[in-house]
Amino acid sequence: MLGKGEAPGHQTPAHLHKDDGDDDAPSGVVKLISAEGFEFVVDKKAAMVSNTLRNMLTSPGGFSETREGEVRFPEISTPILEKICQYFYWSLHYSSGKETSEFQIEPEITLELMMAANYLDT
Repeated sequence: MLGKGEAPGHQTPAHLHKDDGDDDAPSGVVKLISAEGFEFVVDKKAAMVSNTLRNMLTSPGGFSETREGEVRFPEISTPILEKICQYFYWSLHYSSGKETSEFQIEPEITLELMMAANYLDT
C-alpha cells in the first residue's frame, strides 16, 4: 500500500504484498481517496476484501470507478481509510486460517472505523 505524501513508517509490510499464486485474483492496483484527498494505492486483490469495492470495481455499465480504478470516499477521513487499507492486507494474509493474529484497533477510532467498515461491507 502506498500513500501520496505518506511517511515511510506507515507503509504496509512487504510480506503482505506477496503473490500467493491465485490466478483468479484481480490484477493491478486501485486508488482509494480519502475525504481530505489523500490517495492510497492498494492491490486490487486487497481492495476486493470489501464487497462494496468489489461491486464498484467489477460492475458492468461503464461506471467511473470501474474504468479509472479510483474510488473517492468524501465521508471517510484519511486515518480511517489508512486503517481500512491495513485491514484489507491483514485479511488477505490471515484468511487461510493457518496463522492467526489480532488486528489492532485504537479505541479512539473504533466508532468511526465501524461506520466505514459497515459502508464498505468489510
